[in-house]
Amino acid sequence: MTMLNSIYRRAMMMLGVGSVSLTNDEGGIQKVQYQTPLEVRGDTPRLMEFGFSSSLPDGADVLIAYLSGDRSNAVVIASGHKGSRKTGLNAGETILYNLWGMHLKLAEEGVEIDAKGKPVTVINSTKVTIVASEEIYADTPVLKCAGDIIDNVGSNTTTLKNLRDTYNTHDHIVKNVQSGNSSPTSEMPGEQVK
Repeated sequence: MTMLNSIYRRAMMMLGVGSVSLTNDEGGIQKVQYQTPLEVRGDTPRLMEFGFSSSLPDGADVLIAYLSGDRSNAVVIASGHKGSRKTGLNAGETILYNLWGMHLKLAEEGVEIDAKGKPVTVINSTKVTIVASEEIYADTPVLKCAGDIIDNVGSNTTTLKNLRDTYNTHDHIVKNVQSGNSSPTSEMPGEQVK
């Protein structure tokens, strides 16, 4: 019976709940300091899904696994933060969020990015392609581009700068100018912009 009691005790001690008071995100494995009603323990490894990483805010809740029921051999296997968790998701929706309320939401109706008034930057890309079946709409007071802009790319190589330069240097020939109340009209420019 003593052996059965020992196994039962170890099984009951395999999981625990605590809160984070410190996060160290250096190195290959993130380590946290957590506290429970029974203890405060630092340098505890935190396991995360591949391709995803986060740094826990103070007070985040953690689920702790004690390997083989040994309280000195702990690993954080899940985490949450009640104050910043996004609520009201419909079945099947996914959201990636942070402490400041920014989020990337994958919903049935489409993808939503809320930057909460902060910049959104795409870095280190050789090419960015947007494929939209209907249109791309930019609701902004200013649209800036550091390089050239080309429209109708499949059939056109003329940039907007080329068009401006051609427009700014073109002239019109006005024939049969008459004095008085006549209203002469100019001919089309001799150079055609493609």
